[in-house]
Amino acid sequence: MQKHFAFLIFIFYLLAAACSPNPNLQGRGESYLQGEWKQDSVPKQKQLLSYSLYRFKITCDSVYMELSEYSKVNAGMDSCMLSGHWQEYIRGTYSQRNDTLHIRGNFCNADYSLKPQKGCFRSGPYEEFFKVSKKTDSVVQFLSTSNVIPINLHLIKRTSCTPKPL
Repeated sequence: MQKHFAFLIFIFYLLAAACSPNPNLQGRGESYLQGEWKQDSVPKQKQLLSYSLYRFKITCDSVYMELSEYSKVNAGMDSCMLSGHWQEYIRGTYSQRNDTLHIRGNFCNADYSLKPQKGCFRSGPYEEFFKVSKKTDSVVQFLSTSNVIPINLHLIKRTSCTPKPL
């Protein structure tokens, strides 16, 4: 009986040593996306009633987005719409599978702190899928599944991933 008990203790010790938890580090993300990306214009933007210009900062598996919104139609309070030009911010994570980039996050304030539910513009969760086409090392195109306007981004600053603790 004592041999069985010692054997069970030994097996338990081996399992406990083999099953140590992984360190809580952020994921590495996609190396080709690491850096800051900017969209300068939208095809035929002068003819559109509204459009968005995107700016992405991607570090490891984290993404910080700034959307410059333009609208010729005032659909809300002018104190929010600022005569047709305003900014929105999103902080989240991304993953890529094949040619599809999935971004999940939340609408934020300009300092990327969480935005309260009340106030101007969108708040709460953000989720979007993009088809990614890599044109060159410094140019990518995202095609949103919810919008027909392509997002042509050029690299403005290359960075590398150094995973941080969560």
